[in-house]
Amino acid sequence: MVARHGHGKFTLVTEKIGPLPVLGRYIERLHVDSMLSKHIPAGRSSIPPAQCISLLVRNIIMEREPMYGIAEWSSAYMPSLLGVTYGQRASLNDDRIGRALDALYDADRGTMLTELVVGAIREFGIRMDEFHNDSTTVTFSGRYLDADGGYRRGKKSAAIAYGHNKDHRPDLKQLLWTLTVSSDGCVPVHYMAMDGNTDDTSTHLAVWNAVRELKGSPDFIYVADSKLCVEDTLRYIDGQKGKFITVLPATRSEDGWFRQHIQSNTVDWKSAGAAGRDCYGIPITFSVAESPIPSSEGFRIVWVWSSQKERKDMEIREAAIEKAVSALRKLDKSLNSPKSRIRKRETVVEKADESISGAARYVSYEIAEEHASKFRQQRRGRPGRDTIYTKTVTSRFHVKVKMLEENIRFDAKCDGIFPLLTNCTELSAEDVLDKYKQQPMLEKRHEQLKTVYAVMPVLFKSIARIEAFLFVYFIAMLIQALIERQVRLSMKKQKIASLPIYSEGRECISPTADKLLSAFSEVMTHHLLDRESKIDVFETQLNDKQKLLLTLMDVSPASYDTAG
Repeated sequence: MVARHGHGKFTLVTEKIGPLPVLGRYIERLHVDSMLSKHIPAGRSSIPPAQCISLLVRNIIMEREPMYGIAEWSSAYMPSLLGVTYGQRASLNDDRIGRALDALYDADRGTMLTELVVGAIREFGIRMDEFHNDSTTVTFSGRYLDADGGYRRGKKSAAIAYGHNKDHRPDLKQLLWTLTVSSDGCVPVHYMAMDGNTDDTSTHLAVWNAVRELKGSPDFIYVADSKLCVEDTLRYIDGQKGKFITVLPATRSEDGWFRQHIQSNTVDWKSAGAAGRDCYGIPITFSVAESPIPSSEGFRIVWVWSSQKERKDMEIREAAIEKAVSALRKLDKSLNSPKSRIRKRETVVEKADESISGAARYVSYEIAEEHASKFRQQRRGRPGRDTIYTKTVTSRFHVKVKMLEENIRFDAKCDGIFPLLTNCTELSAEDVLDKYKQQPMLEKRHEQLKTVYAVMPVLFKSIARIEAFLFVYFIAMLIQALIERQVRLSMKKQKIASLPIYSEGRECISPTADKLLSAFSEVMTHHLLDRESKIDVFETQLNDKQKLLLTLMDVSPASYDTAG
């Protein structure tokens, strides 16, 4: 709520400004409001749906309040900065926002997406020569009977269903979210919300065609993970004069051939430089080598060695071996305990296999069976010359650890390597790797979607509102990506190595939008009223750091001077 403090006939009204002028500037440059108004009918509501959606974009970037909390959240800010009037803000509620999402679902979101991205490309000069694609899952709790993949108001909707959950929650339903970004600042240019049980391999043709339509030609490099490596997809892109870089799956015969090849042959590895440091502070170095053989489709394979991956592969293998050996020794100890009830070899084999399940390639075992005889009197009493004894033979098992040294040596020689598949014949092996290295930046966008901007939990039950909500998220992600890109380009241009935007003024070399915007969270304006007449306005004065950030974001400090 707006803070009001009264003393006698005077009242001090405080309203927040925060980073809203910054967001307003980017929303204006992207023509978000005009685009929404053009495609979403105004209807008879006191707040047109387009204005509700625009306000929702601001909320996602700044706070990500649940729908029922947005009215209270907005009441603390100057309504003009939210794109509404005082009267409209007073009538804001979650039901009105829900109906605005219904109107957005009914609109032509495909055309809106194209207009939005094309406008961003032109306004901000985003390069269109290289794109990266990846997918993640948006997880849901509940039955969602409405989200069955049927038609909703004349449109085919997505099905919330069980599938391969990338958050490791196979117990929950999901939607598949695919995102494509430009390598220039990792700016989003396309997304799709698809059925939760969609196979990733089936998404790439639609995405590639959408990006080609967006650019107007196939003259770009499309980078994706191993799910792109499907023969029909690769041949289609190559046949359309497109370029691709992907990871060759470990299940392919070409992968196994090379790993066998390096066991007894020398590979001409070439240094590909370093990139960052690992968790131990050691520089991460790379080397590349051309495969002596092409893929079965005839495409080029570039093998990459990474010092970080080498250490990780080794640590994973050693941890698996250690766990398996420890489990086998624990099993052997329990088998030889007087309390052990295991008497069958089949049971021992079952438990031993379970013990090495994560390291069966490196650890095996041998089972030795030991027989023990026990004699017991048939009748009670003191034993004598005529006492008859019954002999009982019991089996006791021992499990001995057996290391598969040959497999360990084989895999140790393969530590740190992985294959890239490409039809980019004009690029050097080092250049192919450099382009693939930007793929993890896209994974950061997925991380931001789920953590910083908290897309989950999705509390809507209507699939129409859910799909519209994800479109709003794309707009929010586009804006925050453009802010990050603008600041980092400005820093590079002005030769600024880092910004003091962390707590206690600590430096940040790659500032993110949420940290940049949080620097303005305490900016507000105060209105001194004499009863209901305004006497004076007092505004938070921007400090030097805030002024620098505004300059880097290409936002005029005057947008704050005139906010009141």
